[in-house]
Amino acid sequence: MPRCRRKLPLGKPTPAAKGATIPAPKVKHLPAENRSGLLFALAGFAVLSVGDGVIKSMAGQWSPVAIAALRFSIAAFGLGALLAAREGTAAMRQMWRWPQAGRGLALAVSSTIFFTSLFVLPLATATALGFTSPMFAALFAAILLGEPARKETWIASAVAFIGVLIVLRPNLVEAGWWAVLPVFSAMTFALLIIGNRYVAGQASGLAMQFVVAAYAAPILLVATPLFALTGIERFAVGMPDRSIVVRCAVVALTASCAHWLVYLGTTRAGAAKVAPMSYIQLLVASVIGWGWFGDHPDGWTLLGAVIIISAGLYLWRAGLVKEPAESE
Repeated sequence: MPRCRRKLPLGKPTPAAKGATIPAPKVKHLPAENRSGLLFALAGFAVLSVGDGVIKSMAGQWSPVAIAALRFSIAAFGLGALLAAREGTAAMRQMWRWPQAGRGLALAVSSTIFFTSLFVLPLATATALGFTSPMFAALFAAILLGEPARKETWIASAVAFIGVLIVLRPNLVEAGWWAVLPVFSAMTFALLIIGNRYVAGQASGLAMQFVVAAYAAPILLVATPLFALTGIERFAVGMPDRSIVVRCAVVALTASCAHWLVYLGTTRAGAAKVAPMSYIQLLVASVIGWGWFGDHPDGWTLLGAVIIISAGLYLWRAGLVKEPAESE
């Protein structure tokens, strides 16, 4: 039996023929809270590079270990007073646990190495090499926390290593093996990141800032004379002039404010959205290095920096968890 085909009525125009327009897709705008969070984080990371510029301005004027010791002593005193006023002394007592000591040690070592590198390397170069810390953190998480080492971690680490070699190529000739210091600083800073994850949620952000500074300060105060005993002129310690003390106080203040801005940004926009904002540091460091110290990074250094940042962004993108769709 032949199938009956349904015929459409003739002369009846389709919606398109009537001049109906297809609705344009809705554009989702970033919520105001997310936008403010990203701006807070952007400002915080930028201020960190300003502090690094102030540190570099003290090159050759005092020991970098002593500078770190004074910087964290001032920060510990100021943050401790603020914490006692806002949360009481009980917030201090409950934080004296061994993981916090590990965080303080990692911060002390990382800061000392990075401050020393700023004395011998252009600011942008040291900053670019410091961006290897996310790759080290991912590798250390697999070793220390038992997290699975993903394929993306190894790819990002290999790519970042290529970038490091490119950045180091011209700087090894000029600065020698001192040029490798930012990489070791990134490794120890990665341990601080692991420690932060281990103690996450135990106290407020202010208490976390205070405790890590309070542990780092005495470690550095002990290390300062020990480094001076090596006889290396760079680590010689004398009585600092007033400008050194003022600049260390400026660094302590700006760094504390910067970390607080990043913390506010993270609470408003989420860690996943805030993470890429850290790369503003390289732009600010390049501008400061160019305008303040006359450092002009060559093409190879810029290429290596782009490769390191690309590896970090790839690792960040691979670790993102797909968020649920926002309601209308």
